[in-house]
Amino acid sequence: MKLLKQFKALSKFELALWLLSVAVVSASFLLSPDKDYLSLCASVIGVTALIFVAKGYLLGQVLTIVFALFYGVISFFFSYYGEMITYIFMTAPMAVMALIQWYKNPYKDTDEVKVQSITKKQITVMLIFTVLVTFVFYFILKWLENANLIISTLSITTSFLACYLTFLRSPFYALAYAANDIVLIILWVLASLKSPSYIPMIFCFIMFFANDIYGFINWKRMKMQQSIE
Repeated sequence: MKLLKQFKALSKFELALWLLSVAVVSASFLLSPDKDYLSLCASVIGVTALIFVAKGYLLGQVLTIVFALFYGVISFFFSYYGEMITYIFMTAPMAVMALIQWYKNPYKDTDEVKVQSITKKQITVMLIFTVLVTFVFYFILKWLENANLIISTLSITTSFLACYLTFLRSPFYALAYAANDIVLIILWVLASLKSPSYIPMIFCFIMFFANDIYGFINWKRMKMQQSIE
């Protein structure tokens, strides 16, 4: 009932964006010569998670955790160990932390999370941790002989920023995820050159990009609305 209620809370545009996202990733799966059902499931879960994260709903974080686990397994099979480590051991745990943080900070009596403005101190701490994470993971991935080392490292950087900003309940989480989407589109284009079964992942992250841009716009609207009520 709660799930149905939150679907009903989607605006006509949000419902159309979600349906388009599901349709695009499903069509890319059907047109792919090699069917990878795990990639299809991950893509559908991912675009569903994003529309609810864009709404500031807890359900979005729950689905993000599920997507992270699916995506980590997919990345393992293509030797994208950086992606696997990032999503299973960083994105999923940070999504759990964000879920707790969002649960503790609802906006009044709504399902919507309370949007927060980040301070200069929080930005400084975030940047320091981002540099450290990037430095450490570069050498870990190099040791693991990760495919497309530089791009994979950049994916970790943008993913960490996105996770951290999501935890802080900042609208800029969406821009960081949009940057991460671009990096991942490049990664899966390279993967698809070797195996067409990964083509759905390209379209998955193209739709992720569209959803994240909308997420930034909607969170800015939410922040403005919350500040005047």
